[in-house]
Amino acid sequence: MTRYTVLPVDAAVLKELRVLDDAGRPCAPYIATGDDVGSPLRCCLRPITLGERIALASYAPLRRWAATRGADPGAYDEQGPVFIHADDCGGFTPGENYPFARPGALRTVRRYDARGHIAGGRLLEIPADATTGFDAAFDDAFNDPDVVLVHVRALEYGCFHFEVRRPSAKEQ
Repeated sequence: MTRYTVLPVDAAVLKELRVLDDAGRPCAPYIATGDDVGSPLRCCLRPITLGERIALASYAPLRRWAATRGADPGAYDEQGPVFIHADDCGGFTPGENYPFARPGALRTVRRYDARGHIAGGRLLEIPADATTGFDAAFDDAFNDPDVVLVHVRALEYGCFHFEVRRPSAKEQ
């Protein structure tokens, strides 16, 4: 069982992205082909399967997080491509493992402070026991009291995979 709560793209944000993405482009749904199969969906945190109706949207996770807190990430604001279902899929159901945790895959674990500024990060090569590897990376991140938020991204493309927030005192 994972020690940290994984957060996909929020349902209200998905509703907006299905109209207009964070780069101001209209949603352009299409049917997944062999090229897309296996790519990560950020709405439900599972791989794309053949024939699903999906969209590739530009998403700015830190900008959206900062807007809900009155923070200003300034130059640390980023946007990038994410696959989502073109229609509501019911979202993510937490499970026993972290999503997209293929052993040997390279991830960045990027840390942010309450201002929305980068507060460090690290490279994670996902080990055979991916849950233990991610738990250790998040433990390390949240050992810094200034870190409030972590983004996990693919090293190869820099794509946002999922978010983890500092656990509340009652969760620890």
